[in-house]
Amino acid sequence: MYSVTDPATGELVEEVPNATDEEVGTAIARVHRGYAAWRARPVAERAAIVLRAAELFAERADELAAIMTLEMGKRINEGRGEVGVVVDIFRYYGERGPDLLADEPLALRGGEAVLTKEPIGPLLGVMPWNFPCYQVARFVAPNLVLGNTILLKHASICPRSAVAIESVLRDAGVPSDAYVNVFASSRQVPGILADPRIQGVSLTGSEQAGISVAADAGRNLKKCVLELGGSDPLIVLDTDDLDETVKLTATARMRNCGQSCNAPKRIIVLGELYDEFVDRFAKRVTEYYVPGDPADPATTLPPLASIAAAEEVAAQIETAIREGATLRAGGHRVPGPGAYLEATVLTDVTREMAAYHEEIFGPVALVFRAETEEEAIALANDTPFGLGASVFGTDRPRMVRVARRLEAGMVYLNKSGGSEADLPFGGIKRSGIGRELGPLGIEEFMNKKPIRL
Repeated sequence: MYSVTDPATGELVEEVPNATDEEVGTAIARVHRGYAAWRARPVAERAAIVLRAAELFAERADELAAIMTLEMGKRINEGRGEVGVVVDIFRYYGERGPDLLADEPLALRGGEAVLTKEPIGPLLGVMPWNFPCYQVARFVAPNLVLGNTILLKHASICPRSAVAIESVLRDAGVPSDAYVNVFASSRQVPGILADPRIQGVSLTGSEQAGISVAADAGRNLKKCVLELGGSDPLIVLDTDDLDETVKLTATARMRNCGQSCNAPKRIIVLGELYDEFVDRFAKRVTEYYVPGDPADPATTLPPLASIAAAEEVAAQIETAIREGATLRAGGHRVPGPGAYLEATVLTDVTREMAAYHEEIFGPVALVFRAETEEEAIALANDTPFGLGASVFGTDRPRMVRVARRLEAGMVYLNKSGGSEADLPFGGIKRSGIGRELGPLGIEEFMNKKPIRL
């Protein structure tokens, strides 16, 4: 069952039944039937439709933001910001797509060849709830320009977002059999991947979901792209403005109520700064992040996406404290209705504790002390995850040197996380497979076919 439950109140708003197996089969048939016609359209036409979608997303930003606030508790201003990134992504691929798909001449030792860039067929997208519009855009925009068709299974708490996104694409001119939303259950995903008409799958979600989908994709020899969990480190080497560094770090960690895969969940501060950083960081988190109505633009701390999510994170905090971590700020559920949890800071987390190794998907920051640059790098890399990382400091060559040694799919200097349409996004280790966005994002489900002349 798909359902909308307001995280701010716990009130059930709407329920939508899962698609039947017959309905899922019909959806697969539609994107398979639509593929030949969609890929046959000139790339300039497909790109123009994607550009029109960018315009419509911009026009409907308030509507889409309000839906996200209701479904998963996103702050209304952050929802508008998310739609702004979606607009950038659709615009980027609408404008750059034709050039990215142009044939490339290949100089051979014994002649010539040309590398053509073609779609591979209908794809399945399995999307998460934490960024209901943005995650879809990363997958859909490049693949529509490329000529693939899309079968989209959204998160079970985001049915209204799913319908609204499909409406935007339909109104932009995407044919009804080139993009199809289906309210499939997780149970039906293996059957979809087993269907020979589906050629690949992109999933953003939990590590366990990624393992399951990757196994099904491998069993059926289907290409997969996975964007999974993260426990991103943020290293503070030095600073000439500690208050600004504290502010930027807190903003990055608490964005989306801490429910971002690439948020800096582990903050590593060199010894000479550590004590003062922790004091100011805990003060900032306590005073600035106050629970409130996510529909109110003045709110700084919204609820988590569900009461179950809030209870899970609260349990992780309790376990960390019981195992010896020091609570510096927050740490408790907020009394009253809704999925609220205080913004939290923990220190003295050691390798023997569960919190050291797991992803905490909520407004919780772990702050670590490192006496040397070498120790900071070792601590940053001591994780099964490898999505993103950040390095803060005043010496760019030093920051770049540290960045090159971090085991992460992407590293940011003097900023953290975020997303840019033209910058590739993705991780290594247990954080995923493949890249989205930028010039690499259009290549994952591409047939790079050389033609020998």
